[in-house]
Amino acid sequence: MRALSLLCLFFVSSSLAAQSSTSSSGSNAFGAPAGENKITASGADTLYGLAVKPSDHPDEAAVWLLDEGVLRLEPDGRGTRTYRQVVQVLNEDAVGRYREQEFSFSPGHEKLTVNWIRVVDPNGKVISTAPSHIQDSDIPADMGDPVYSDRKVRRVSLTGVELGSIVDYSYTTEELKPYLPGDFLASWSVNTATRTMRSNYVIDVPESFHIRIKERNPHFPGKVVARNGRNIYSWSAVNLPPEKFEAFGSSDSSQILQSIRIGGNLTWSDISKWYADNARTRYAITPKVASKIAQILAGSKTRGDSIRAIHRWVAQDIRYVSIALGMGGYQPRAPETVVETGFGDCKDKVTLFIAALGKIGITALPVLLNSDARADRELPSIAQFDHVIAGVPQGSGYQYTDLTAELVPYGELPSVEQGGFAVVVHPDGRAEEVTLPLEAISANREEIRITGALGQDGMFNGRYEEAGKGRSAEMIRSLFENPLDSAQRADLPKQLARRLFENADGDSLALFNGKNLSVVPRLSFRIRNAKAAVDAGGTHILTIPLGSMAGMATMASALEHEPKRRFPIDAIKVLGPLASVTTVSITLPAGWKARLPSGVASSSAFGSYTSEYAQSGNELRISRTISGARGIFPPDRVTDLITWLRQIGKDDAKFIVLEMTQ
Repeated sequence: MRALSLLCLFFVSSSLAAQSSTSSSGSNAFGAPAGENKITASGADTLYGLAVKPSDHPDEAAVWLLDEGVLRLEPDGRGTRTYRQVVQVLNEDAVGRYREQEFSFSPGHEKLTVNWIRVVDPNGKVISTAPSHIQDSDIPADMGDPVYSDRKVRRVSLTGVELGSIVDYSYTTEELKPYLPGDFLASWSVNTATRTMRSNYVIDVPESFHIRIKERNPHFPGKVVARNGRNIYSWSAVNLPPEKFEAFGSSDSSQILQSIRIGGNLTWSDISKWYADNARTRYAITPKVASKIAQILAGSKTRGDSIRAIHRWVAQDIRYVSIALGMGGYQPRAPETVVETGFGDCKDKVTLFIAALGKIGITALPVLLNSDARADRELPSIAQFDHVIAGVPQGSGYQYTDLTAELVPYGELPSVEQGGFAVVVHPDGRAEEVTLPLEAISANREEIRITGALGQDGMFNGRYEEAGKGRSAEMIRSLFENPLDSAQRADLPKQLARRLFENADGDSLALFNGKNLSVVPRLSFRIRNAKAAVDAGGTHILTIPLGSMAGMATMASALEHEPKRRFPIDAIKVLGPLASVTTVSITLPAGWKARLPSGVASSSAFGSYTSEYAQSGNELRISRTISGARGIFPPDRVTDLITWLRQIGKDDAKFIVLEMTQ
């Protein structure tokens, strides 16, 4: 399946710099002008004196002796962002990683300067003062969901990077002409997965420019100093141990991870108006496009039919390709261009969808969001959004649809987008802040049935059937998204049958059009000649086709042996936003009786699990019901999670003994 979060780039963001540090072209966090740190063979340099012994950190790949960012920003969005990182390499994996470096930039509105990049030994002795090779290259377009961008990457190769050596580099990106004047967003992670000896972050802005600052879990002092008509904000921290992320952990709600986010003075209304103005001339329907719309709507009898027909056309017949060149990363192309070329990205598809519905008198609006539902409502910026969907007014709200999710029916959203903050853009530019609907876990339900008969020889013949809704339906549709050829039709049921029973055969695959969003997706095939039970001298041993849940007990043991937990637990990460019901019904030979394992029933804040084993007459019935759950729970609830996982793990039967009573 495609990763839906990669389906669309709404823009090519340069306003959020990746943190991989460097020092300022003006001054570093220690107050000395950049470049004044002297490298001496004696190792007197303060930073290099922080070097460690690799043998003292056997589980760490590298240590950051300095992680520093210095931003000088102007109210119109122009400015410089300088990062410096001084990193000591501690293992062979890191040696390979730090021998090659790359920095990305958009030459149309940014200037990149690599201030220096050098390699020294732990004593400060210079190994190399410059890269052995430097090259600017285009970023290649992905062949699956291609994004063509004018961003470039500067690649550099270093010599002398060995175990224990130090790589010291600094680069500056200058914003020359922001796409939206006054827009910027910057963030800084203070503690990360890498040990950091010094972390410094500096923001330099005019005294009259009141920026938005959002500190998260500040365990460190923040300061502001007025100097020459400017305010210098700074944050410094020392001796930060590496933070190991824990299983099922919620970093968002932890009190551990420390960060700073900076935003300008724009509002969501400013951003909404900017997008509306960019798109205003792009909704025109030419006669050629009107003719195509009429063709698409042929046979539609109701308003709903018309919406779904246009949705299917735009979502499935217009393939995803993003041409994010310059302003094209923000401004949609006209419907005629999209129809003629047969491709478009999210904003192109949404614009065509809105224009086509408008042609028949139905209103739809663009909705700006982040593709992983992580936009921060408190810091308005175009950098918060990388995706556009559509909203059709319905009652007091909207029916939302993602035109890049071609296997998700109209009115549903991919689960990754659900619950996120978004902005509905009205034609006059007015911004309407909304929270996207979050479907119940039961909306992602799958039902599986395995039915058939077991012969005296232990051979099973029967049928597998699966139906799904929501996320589960999308997974089934993906199998039949494209027509299968004869070889695939013959091979797929065999592969699936052998996941249930060793050496089973499969045929009679029931086909459907995976792109037909009006049908309930079903997977069905016949299981033949499966050696499900083996003779054990007067009894038979039946293989349970669902496998064992013993892995849950293993997971519980792993959690139990972890150090004292620090991060909160995100329940949805345990089983996922899915619910499933699986039933196995096997008709046994006359007179055969099963020694039934004990079932398990366990519910908790983290989900629920129920298994049942029963025999009625000659019918052996096995069932499992599983459902995930949502919620953030404190670290000490890990004992409840361990107990619950261990209870599920008690359902560890892999086989059932069948006795012949006659």
